Amino acid sequence: MHRITPFLWFDGQAEEAASFYVSVFPDSRIERVVRAPTDTPSVPVGEVLLVEFTLDGARYAGLNGGPDVPFNQAVSLHIDCADQAEVDHYWESLSEGGRKIQCGWLQDRWGLHWQVVPTRMHELLNDPDPERARRAMEAMMQMEKLIIADLERAADGG
Repeated sequence: MHRITPFLWFDGQAEEAASFYVSVFPDSRIERVVRAPTDTPSVPVGEVLLVEFTLDGARYAGLNGGPDVPFNQAVSLHIDCADQAEVDHYWESLSEGGRKIQCGWLQDRWGLHWQVVPTRMHELLNDPDPERARRAMEAMMQMEKLIIADLERAADGG
C-alpha cells in the first residue's frame, strides 16, 4: 500500500470526476464516498465531501473544497502509454469537454492537467544518438497529441 495519495481539490464535482476517471482507466473503482457530517465552508451537511478512488491501481482522493483553489499546470498526471491506441484512447477521453494543449498535454473538463505520452517518446529522447533525440524532441514540440509514427519518422531524419 502506498503512503502517499494524490489529493485533488474540486469545486463540487469530485464524485462526477472520479466516476468519469474510473470509466476511462482499467483496474479502477470508487472506493468510498464520504458525506459531510456537518456543514463546512464548501459543502453542506450530507453532501459529498470526499471521494476515495483507485485509478489503474493507484489511490486518489477528491475533495469538494470549493472554487478557491483551481488546478493549474504546475501539477499534472502523466500517463505512460504502451502504443498509439492507448495514446488515442486517453487523449480523446480526457480532453472531451476540456482543452488540448501541446506536447501531449491536455486539460480535462475539471481543469486537471494530464500528459499523455507514449513510452516510445521516452525511448527516443534517451536515444544514444543525440541528433535522433533532438529531432524527436523538435517534432514533439510541434504536436498536440503525440503520434508515435511521426516521432519515429522525425528521429530518423524524415
